[in-house]
Amino acid sequence: MALTRWTNAVEWLAAAAREPGLCKSDWQHGTTGIHLLAAGRFWDVLIVPACLGLRTADVLSCVPRVEPGPALLDSRRQHVGFFLPHDPSSIWVGHNIRYLTTGGWIATPAPHCRWGDLRWICPPDGRGTLNEPSALEVALHAAMGELARDHGTTHHRATPHRSTDASELSCAPTPVIPHA
Repeated sequence: MALTRWTNAVEWLAAAAREPGLCKSDWQHGTTGIHLLAAGRFWDVLIVPACLGLRTADVLSCVPRVEPGPALLDSRRQHVGFFLPHDPSSIWVGHNIRYLTTGGWIATPAPHCRWGDLRWICPPDGRGTLNEPSALEVALHAAMGELARDHGTTHHRATPHRSTDASELSCAPTPVIPHA
C-alpha cells in the first residue's frame, strides 16, 4: 500500500517536470533529489513565511473533514509552500508572500523526503489531493491570530488572504499578482 501511494505520488508530482522520466528516475535512484517543477499546470503554490506556514499546516491537520494537501518547507529561505488547485484568476495578498501559477517554478524533493533543507511537511498523497483555498485562508487567519497573541501584533503585518479587489493591491506591502 505504501509503495503504491509513493509511486502514485512520484507520478503525479513528476508530471509537472520538464522531463518527467528524468525526474522520476532521479527521485528513485537519487543523484540530487531536487527538481524544478512548473506551477500553473496541475497546481499553484502559495508561499508564506515559515513561522506562519508551519502553524498553518498544524491548524489544517486538525480541521475535521478537510484533508490537507501538500506543503513544502524550505528551511534555508524560511518559507512554506502550500499546493493549491490551479486558478490563474486568484489573487493572494499579504506581507512577504508569493503566489506561483503559470510561468512559476518551484524546487521540490521526492514525495517521500522529510529531511534536509527542502522537505515535505505534508507530502503529496498520490491521489492529487490539494489544499482547499478557503480552508487554507481560514487556517492562515487562525495561525496569524495565534502568532499575534503569542508574539505581539508586530510579529506579522496583514494575514495573507485572497482578494478580488484590484485596488487592494496598491496598498498591500507585497502584492501578489496572478499571471495571465
